[in-house]
Amino acid sequence: MSERLKTFIRQRAAELGFDVCRFASAADAWPAGERLRAFVGEGRHGEMAWMETTLDRRDHPTSMWAEAKTAIVLGMNYGPQEDPLPALADRSAGYISVYARGDDYHEVIKGRLKQLAGQIAARNGADIKVFVDTAPLMEKPLAQRAGLGWQGKHTNLLSRTHGNWLFLGTILTAAELEPDPPEVEHCGRCTACLDACPTNAFPAPFQLDARRCLSYLTIEFAGTWPEEFRTATGARIYGCDDCLGVCPWNKFAQEAREMRLKPREAFVAPRLDDLLRLDDAAFRALFVKSPVKRIGRDRFIRNVLYAAGNSGDAALIEPVRRLLDDPDPVVRDAAEWALARLTALLPVAQRWGGGPPAQPGVEGSETASAA
Repeated sequence: MSERLKTFIRQRAAELGFDVCRFASAADAWPAGERLRAFVGEGRHGEMAWMETTLDRRDHPTSMWAEAKTAIVLGMNYGPQEDPLPALADRSAGYISVYARGDDYHEVIKGRLKQLAGQIAARNGADIKVFVDTAPLMEKPLAQRAGLGWQGKHTNLLSRTHGNWLFLGTILTAAELEPDPPEVEHCGRCTACLDACPTNAFPAPFQLDARRCLSYLTIEFAGTWPEEFRTATGARIYGCDDCLGVCPWNKFAQEAREMRLKPREAFVAPRLDDLLRLDDAAFRALFVKSPVKRIGRDRFIRNVLYAAGNSGDAALIEPVRRLLDDPDPVVRDAAEWALARLTALLPVAQRWGGGPPAQPGVEGSETASAA
């Protein structure tokens, strides 16, 4: 009965668009809870207070639901069409993490999981619960236990078949199903992810200090940033893919099949000039059904201003200057920083006069007068 039910679940999962479906014990002991406690105890979770307040519930899958016997762990591929990292070279455009370029994956996956859970419950009658990164369930260790992949030296899940590009969803069931073999670590001596991090957010292999991570800073952190992170962010305005994108296992990855996860044109290299003009209503309209929407306009504009300050693009001076009077103090601080960086590019006479930047090859410009 167990194998027939597993076959049924895998078939239905594939029909619903999941690329991987595997099974793990939800009841066996595991060390992931202690690792999380150490992470929080050292303060490496930053201002993500919810990690501390839900620590006991994250300790083990059965802390969430005592009757859980089996975890059905599913993966949906969101692989990009090509290596996303070269886009960082365009400093007049913002970089949005690959995972956030399509529809919000929580909404995409949760609906499919609920459909699958309903079919499973109708088949065997056991109680069942659905999770997609919104409840205090440690999905990456469960995914490794189920054999979807392993947590690499960057602490993210990576797969021999899908590289670093899998969204996870989990169904816990009271039914006891035969577990699949777990995956083991295949990183070897490679340190590409650690070496690529622009902010040195990895104190050691398999350890992350979120307080130094650009994904944390652009998404979870609400305040003003220290100078070192403002310059290190480059063009990254929502998330960071450096440690994911450089991984050699991505050579086996494939482009996402799910249409709702494919990138929207507006989210691939959006021009900073356009983004700096967004008010709250325009921000909400642009990022409808996007995970970017949840951080709000002010935090997003702060990120865009840091990118503008790193751009070296004097054409951004005026849109940045307009934000000096923004109602949000964090936005005003970022605007002042960006403006100081950009005006330093101009001849002294033009820095505070508000005139247009001189153009190379035009009479009166610094280049022309030097000639």
